[in-house]
Amino acid sequence: MENKNLRKHKLTVIPKYGNYYYPSGKVFEDDKGKVVYYGESNDFPQYVIELFNKSATNATAILAKRDGIVGSGLTSEKPEILDYANRDGESWNDLFKKVAYDKALFGGYALEIIWSNDRTKITDVYHIDFSYVRAKQMNERGIIPGYYISSEFGMKNRIRVNPDDLLYIPRFNKLDRTYPNAMIYDCGYRPGMKYYPLPEYMAGLNIIALDSEIDNFHKNNIKNGLAPSLSITTFTDADEEERDIIERQLRDAYAGSDNAGSLIYMDVANKEQAPIITPIPQNGADGYYTTVNEMVMQKILTSHRITSPMLVGIKTEGQLGGRTELLDAYAHFQKTVIEPMQSDILSTFDYIFKCNGIDAMLGVEQVRLFEDGEKIDVVTSVDAESGEDKVLEKEIIESVDELKGDQNAEYPIAK
Repeated sequence: MENKNLRKHKLTVIPKYGNYYYPSGKVFEDDKGKVVYYGESNDFPQYVIELFNKSATNATAILAKRDGIVGSGLTSEKPEILDYANRDGESWNDLFKKVAYDKALFGGYALEIIWSNDRTKITDVYHIDFSYVRAKQMNERGIIPGYYISSEFGMKNRIRVNPDDLLYIPRFNKLDRTYPNAMIYDCGYRPGMKYYPLPEYMAGLNIIALDSEIDNFHKNNIKNGLAPSLSITTFTDADEEERDIIERQLRDAYAGSDNAGSLIYMDVANKEQAPIITPIPQNGADGYYTTVNEMVMQKILTSHRITSPMLVGIKTEGQLGGRTELLDAYAHFQKTVIEPMQSDILSTFDYIFKCNGIDAMLGVEQVRLFEDGEKIDVVTSVDAESGEDKVLEKEIIESVDELKGDQNAEYPIAK
């Protein structure tokens, strides 16, 4: 009898706060198998993408860096060489935009290099989605021989795939042209990491996850306006199916932002069966989350090394927002964050062109915040390594408008 009475009550299990996947350094790279895991469950790139999609502040910072890297596009003393990158009709500027996106989001990028049939020159260069790439275990010399490609890496509940069934591309080496294709995989140097890069904003991943939780809190407060603001107790002795119907009717009629301000009307046989509606006092969490939100935004921007929120279009209270302050913050952002990334990408592109005997230094024309007198600036691949090459920069700027493009000029990528 006692058990029967207990079954009449509908019990709801309150879930605990979800633990975000945030591995320690020991499990960022797991090379126990043939395919080296990128994260404990081989899904770290997917987690980075998830945070990018869920946190507005994080996404804004990443897009600002991507746009800063791309600038106004690639420049060269021979601009005609930038027109063709591969048989899909992509130009080098098309590749540059994709590579800049991956560099800002993941901290690295991947390119597939296609050799000609006689292996004398590079004919095509393709961008590869960075989240699809996993390294093959190092050989006895400590060298990564190549990389596996699959869009299924990191998918939850996925059946383990035999590495022999995966697309494999060897590591690029201009002296070893055995295979028709090879991969350039950029991951830079980071202490403790042998195979993969980590985003430069790695230290801010926890706070970025918190930002998405704050947004989720406010969304659910509006979406589920019925709870936890009210407690409704009924005396209908309904079974489970009937309780589900009552709950669904209440939610359809009164929950959500569209039903705000509506009246609750109930008709019962007698007052003894009337439901008890008890307001639940608010714990002030909404005000707490508002306060935390300011701290979260600042920490996210700090992890991206953005010194002023104005750079990403965020206006803060008490900030005057003068032109001089904006230009100073932008100049600092360009020198410390954007230009090193540009130099890294340009060095890779220069290297590919040199493999085909083309020695035309590439540059990136920087974006100007204002059009009234700001000087055009061009960054080349040598800027971050040997200081500012102002002579080369001047030559590129002068040649961009003058060169018309020789139809007989040698192309680095053969059509």
